[in-house]
Amino acid sequence: MRTQTLLFQALFGFLVVSTSKAFVCRQTTTSVSCSRSSGDVNDNQAGHSALHATEKVAVEAYLADRYPLFMSTILGKNDAVWKKLRETDQGYTIFAPTDAALNELGGNRLQQLQDIRNIETAAKMCAYHVVIEPVTADELFASGGIITVGGDVPVGRSITGGIFGMGGKEDGGVTVNGAKVLQTTQVENCIIHETDSLISPQILWRYCDQLRIPGSK
Repeated sequence: MRTQTLLFQALFGFLVVSTSKAFVCRQTTTSVSCSRSSGDVNDNQAGHSALHATEKVAVEAYLADRYPLFMSTILGKNDAVWKKLRETDQGYTIFAPTDAALNELGGNRLQQLQDIRNIETAAKMCAYHVVIEPVTADELFASGGIITVGGDVPVGRSITGGIFGMGGKEDGGVTVNGAKVLQTTQVENCIIHETDSLISPQILWRYCDQLRIPGSK
């Protein structure tokens, strides 16, 4: 009987030691935090990084396919913003105007965005179209404004009818700095709000307008 007891204790001790190497928990004054062994952590991090990269590729491919003009003229002009998007794990939000909306700006405006001298202005416009956290359609509708990478942007209710903005009625939609949200799509951990115009402040166009070709009047 004594021999069986000693064997059981030895076996139990081996199992406890083996388990503690794979999954270690430590008690703190406010909470219990758990961490796996270094081997498990490295494996998990590697798998997570690969999945994370795949998700970002899917989002970028979707944006390039659905909003190519926005990607080429504005969203692709800010490397710092893209770095944040590729590194975040919590999800993010992009306000993406359609190609039709950008074409309504006219050829001159689009050329200004493509001008190398306006790259800083385009980068600022880009920052106003990105939020480094997920903002759903319901959350957007219930808000009075949002904080983008570029700064605060007002949110309101869209109105149909009326004359010169007077006498119209709310149609259940939402506007972001005057741009109406047409639809909302989630791709991986990115929430994309499609809009009928840019949401960046109009004053940024002044920086584009002030540029002059050397020697011109």
